[in-house]
Amino acid sequence: MSIEVYRDAYGVPHLRAADPAELAFAQGRVTTYDRAWQLEVERHRAQGTTAAFLGAAETGWDVFVRRARLADTARRCLARLAETDPETAEWVRAYADGVNDGLAEGARRAPEFAATGLEPGRWEAWTPLAVWLSTHILFAGFPTKLWREQVATGLGEEWTELFAADGPATAGSNGWLVAGERTASGAALVAGDPHRFIEAPGVYQQIRLACPAYDVVGLAVPGVPGLAHFGHTGPVAWAITNAMADYQDLYRERLRRTADGGVEAYGPDGWRPAAAHAETVEVSGGEPVLVEVVETGRGPVITGDAPDGPGAEWEGLSLRYVPRVTGRLGFEVLPRLLAARTVAEVDSALDGWVEPVNVVLAADTEGGLLHRVAGHVPVRDRSNSLRPVPAWEPAHAWGPEPAPLPRAAVTDGQAVMANARGIAAPLGVEFAPPHRADRIAELLGASDAWTAEATAAVHRDTDNRAAARLLAAVEATGGEGADGVSPAAHRVRERLLAWDRRMDADSADAGLFAAVRGAVVRRLAAHEVFAGLREPGPYPELFRPWLYLGPRVGLALETLLVAGPVPAADVDRIVREALEETGAGEPPAVWGATHRLAPWQALPHPDDDRWPGLAGDHDCVLSTSSAPGYTDRSARASAARYVWDLADRERSGWIVPFGASGVAGDPHHEDQLPLWLRGELAPVTTDWNRLTKEQG
Repeated sequence: MSIEVYRDAYGVPHLRAADPAELAFAQGRVTTYDRAWQLEVERHRAQGTTAAFLGAAETGWDVFVRRARLADTARRCLARLAETDPETAEWVRAYADGVNDGLAEGARRAPEFAATGLEPGRWEAWTPLAVWLSTHILFAGFPTKLWREQVATGLGEEWTELFAADGPATAGSNGWLVAGERTASGAALVAGDPHRFIEAPGVYQQIRLACPAYDVVGLAVPGVPGLAHFGHTGPVAWAITNAMADYQDLYRERLRRTADGGVEAYGPDGWRPAAAHAETVEVSGGEPVLVEVVETGRGPVITGDAPDGPGAEWEGLSLRYVPRVTGRLGFEVLPRLLAARTVAEVDSALDGWVEPVNVVLAADTEGGLLHRVAGHVPVRDRSNSLRPVPAWEPAHAWGPEPAPLPRAAVTDGQAVMANARGIAAPLGVEFAPPHRADRIAELLGASDAWTAEATAAVHRDTDNRAAARLLAAVEATGGEGADGVSPAAHRVRERLLAWDRRMDADSADAGLFAAVRGAVVRRLAAHEVFAGLREPGPYPELFRPWLYLGPRVGLALETLLVAGPVPAADVDRIVREALEETGAGEPPAVWGATHRLAPWQALPHPDDDRWPGLAGDHDCVLSTSSAPGYTDRSARASAARYVWDLADRERSGWIVPFGASGVAGDPHHEDQLPLWLRGELAPVTTDWNRLTKEQG
């Protein structure tokens, strides 16, 4: 083989090989060296086998993955890819071969294997597709439909969409494009940051992939070949955000046991056989869990436990998702993106994209610009997008063709994507509030000479526009006096009204705002009108983040302060009580003292106090989400930041929360964390002479 591995000053791998297949092998192999533990955790998550070495806490995920048939769907998608695009199927296989070639060596570097007793396994050609599926199966937020069902039954049909917001487990992002007419160089800039649950090691991997056919830098998903979301080939660069589209459905299923032990489901054509088999989830330190996997004509049944005995009937919910129905994930797009040289080629490649559904921005050195949606959204009745629908009613079937995908022109030399109701509005129900999108557009409008370096300041912006309604409610309480608030509460009120709305980590006023906001959220959630929503519905524990009332109130606070079932007089009283509570207590700490990073780790670090304080908030451009009223800890934030400069790729910058290596003790394990905390970017180095060649 002709593979060469180079590293930059931050340990980022730069790979060279003779052809795309050899390069895919190299990408898989180098990822095992840097991320062997992460790769194996992701493989097991995709197969539903994590509880076997991580313990009972992972059983719920494993049961869901088995019931949803993620691994089998990945096999189907690979089989179809092999039929329709055998070259890409072999490219994916080469990546898996590279993982297998290096996994044992990589595992020896990672102490987690010894700590859990996990032995490195084998990657199949379909494993990268399964990793992609498991990473994105919750992106469309189908459990939100369970929440709306809960609201309809516990509060009233008229309030079904009351809590519409960027939900607690939905992934979002910022992204923006500045055309050459608005930059100092005369060439476009593409920038942004994906917001995901922060994991350690990180969910994105900085990497460079070079062969005679292309030379691309970008952010890869460990376990998946190529650069699906963010890349810069030199002549063209692209980036995505979550379109917030709705493309998964839940069906209420009537099921019954047959005399021979099989299962039937009641659909539009009456009772029909359903596929059923049993699987066992092994649990480290616990008893194995037997799972009956059932699939109807709509999809796999993900809730509802079957009673025993012939003729027994029960109810469950089936999940209908596009790759299961079509056998396609869109992986044929990945090598085409790497080879793209123009916006037109990126655009053409993305016509084949499936899941997740994304808003895309792209620019090229010829002045081409692109702003479109990519992915597969089924056409069906709108009620499918709101709540679980009856499996037996034909009106809820999917149409034969997907919905047309919107696109827009880039006007005024800029375009912004931040999960708000924009070009993807026809495809979804719930979108993020407009605060991030509006603030980015405002900041971009302040200059016609943008540079990559200056663009990083947009990433760092901490203005909290979402605070406006609560501050208005605080102002409406009046001043100190008989009809106002106590002297202590008045002092809180005055500080908040003078506050600059910036959620800076060292800001005592931001900490004060968060304390008042938390007190308001807790009181609103405790209001008697929400009594029917206090207990989550009878659904698996995995879906509970979507179903807890308190966090839902926190995310929908702007709406609940001015609309909804809580009377205005009670809202006023609640705000006054929150001011009094905060004024009577110890002065809140600065925002960063409580708003600390809380990354997910398969094996949590024993020293939780090591994680730093953060600036930003859910609706700031510097988006660092918490659950107001319940915890200020931030589990979701920028999983990476990037600026792609089309004038000169070496003027580009990128950053991840921790580092290029997932191995504790490696010099590049967390060397990017200080820069990430400061909102700075590491340089993108493309001159091979300034890189260090790795030996062996």
